[in-house]
Amino acid sequence: MLHVLSTQSLLFAAGLRPTPAQATAVSWILKDGMQHAGKLICSGMGARMDSEPKSWRIFADVLYDFGTALDFISPLCPQLFLEVAGLGNFAKGMAVVAARATRLPIYSSFAKEGNLSDLFAKGEAISTLFNVMGIGAGIGLSSTVCSTTQGKLIIGPLLSAVHIWGVVQEMRATPINTLNPQRTAMVVADFIKSGKVSSPAELRYREDLLFPNRLIVEAGSVKVGQPLRRVLSPRRVEELRSIFPNEKFLLTQKSDKAYMVLEQSATGEDALRGWLVAAFASEMERSGAGPRDTVLNDAYQKMESVFPVFVSEVKSRGWYTGQFLDGNHSRIVYAKSE
Repeated sequence: MLHVLSTQSLLFAAGLRPTPAQATAVSWILKDGMQHAGKLICSGMGARMDSEPKSWRIFADVLYDFGTALDFISPLCPQLFLEVAGLGNFAKGMAVVAARATRLPIYSSFAKEGNLSDLFAKGEAISTLFNVMGIGAGIGLSSTVCSTTQGKLIIGPLLSAVHIWGVVQEMRATPINTLNPQRTAMVVADFIKSGKVSSPAELRYREDLLFPNRLIVEAGSVKVGQPLRRVLSPRRVEELRSIFPNEKFLLTQKSDKAYMVLEQSATGEDALRGWLVAAFASEMERSGAGPRDTVLNDAYQKMESVFPVFVSEVKSRGWYTGQFLDGNHSRIVYAKSE
């Protein structure tokens, strides 16, 4: 309510008379309201941002620049001011939530001594410093080459390109030590190929930030978190539970993909176990090792023999295996028997 009243007062102070000021105030407030709508919609995607913070951080900046571009073109269509500016603010609202939500996991990757608050404070200080510098440079541009809409339409895309390039380089350089589907598959693929486990710092430049859900053949082409009813029948669930006793994952192979469903309490170690089984099974299938259930059972036995050494190496290389971040994917809970 204070925001509405203060906006109206500012418009009055700018010299607008009561009647048009009322209409303008309503339009301006509705425009800002679209930003709040964008924030609310984006807030429901928090689990996905935990899983892929770097991709979402880049997406946030692309969205923000899209909203800014709409602001640039708004003078060209004044009759559509509310629609154009509202859509721009909607995109900016989503961008703000995504940028803030991904900031914490990114900062956490640098916190080696429990100094997250110190890192956060210094990161905000650096951000504020460059914001002030940017405002000063922007004022200089707005009074010279960007004093016209045409000038803004030339300089704006150049600044946006530099902005997005900088963010992409920043995200590529950030090592994150939590396990998500892509990083888990890459760790397993490296182990299958070379017998070694890559560290977060070694994997960071190889992560696919544009298509993070791509399947990695060397790791068994695993798709994780599909709804159970889509990939398994009740009878097949019981068969797989007998193949993988006391495990917190179910794994089945269909054509050239493996589908893994995790229990609600599954951790990063459980996901690594499932991925190793899928990778070994894929190798055995390519060499014609027999029926699929036999292949799965043999792959499971092979995983059991190498897993203690493998998981020890994973932890020593700096990976955190206490949880598995799979976004909003489906998990299962077994009903307790009476």
